[in-house]
Amino acid sequence: MRAIFTSFLLSFLLVSCSGASVRHYRLEVVDQFPHDTESYTQGLFFHKGQMYETTGLNGKSTLRKVDINTGKPLKRIDFDKKYFVEGSVVFKDNLYILTWESRVAFIYGADSLNYKSTWSYPREGWGITTDGKQLIASDGSATLFFMDENFALQRRVNVKYEDRPVRWLNELEYIDGKIWANVYTTDEIVIINPKDGKVTGIVDCRGLLPKELYTSQTDVLNGIAYDPASGKIYLTGKNWPKLYEVRLVEKK
Repeated sequence: MRAIFTSFLLSFLLVSCSGASVRHYRLEVVDQFPHDTESYTQGLFFHKGQMYETTGLNGKSTLRKVDINTGKPLKRIDFDKKYFVEGSVVFKDNLYILTWESRVAFIYGADSLNYKSTWSYPREGWGITTDGKQLIASDGSATLFFMDENFALQRRVNVKYEDRPVRWLNELEYIDGKIWANVYTTDEIVIINPKDGKVTGIVDCRGLLPKELYTSQTDVLNGIAYDPASGKIYLTGKNWPKLYEVRLVEKK
């Protein structure tokens, strides 16, 4: 069923161009960096010019402060094997980390990375980001959840492309007033208006990782990081050997 849906979504997002207000982009690689192939990327973000990453899988879930030039962790925190860690973000003075099916979230100090607390979380954790005023999270559906710092729901938005729901929203990043979302199992990123959930842009990421770099462990595109200090955007995937600095080029 998922394979059938993915095939339909690929066709629907990339081939359909009838929405005049939706812009279609391809990627241009600006630079590339090493990425740990043991890193099953779930969350990727910058805080004060430093890249952080959370990785998933039971028994392999971590929080990492990463040296972007080597791909190696400057600091690493491992989680109990019962947790499958998902997205992560810094909001105010806290670093928030979601888990997939455990329905808990962890909070660490944004700068110290010291553990603070564990919270009950009301749904599956997938991706999470912030607009600087609230937390914004996905759960694999077509819905985005806007929450305060205590996970209290403020509002929800249903994401649609040409009036059809876009499901499997995964890793999130807030860039220049829009929400970027990986669409799980595809090579697409959708750019979303946070006010009404409408997709305003589609990024075609096919071919970002060259086929010759694929191994039996290589998994899907997942991981969007925006460094507000430099304005640079970075993409990677689960167990990918590379992290890419990219820029968008609009398709004509």
